[in-house]
Amino acid sequence: MNQVFTWLVDSPWSRALASAEWVFPIVQSLHFIGFALLIGTIAVVDLRLLGLAMLKQQPDKLDSELSAWKWAGLAFVLTTGFVMFSGSATAYHHNAAFRFKMTCLTLALLFHFTLHRRAIRSGVSPVTARLAAVASLVLWTAVVFGGRMIAFV
Repeated sequence: MNQVFTWLVDSPWSRALASAEWVFPIVQSLHFIGFALLIGTIAVVDLRLLGLAMLKQQPDKLDSELSAWKWAGLAFVLTTGFVMFSGSATAYHHNAAFRFKMTCLTLALLFHFTLHRRAIRSGVSPVTARLAAVASLVLWTAVVFGGRMIAFV
């Protein structure tokens, strides 16, 4: 596995990331924008499931209307995240906060595209919908927390 990480660190996109001092902050900013789009659109639907926002909208319709923004955010997150990871793959691999973030991200994505998707359908009990919304918000908050802690661990 270390050979793969070493290859990533020596990759052309990794070298491009280190080519100028302004490249990494731009990529990182795009990563944050992607998370804002991804988590922001999911949080709006979660707040609707909790009965705290957009009460005139059906959760499934709201999710459908925000879907393009959610997918754009996911594309930004995954692309920029991979580029940033490749810049320091050998170090990130051993970083506990990075591993925590990746675990939470995997769980959040799996939850979102399985159980959460079922919870937004009409006819689901309000308790189930609320539990799904709370679980979703907790998972995505953990992803952000883990990402923020990477620099400090």
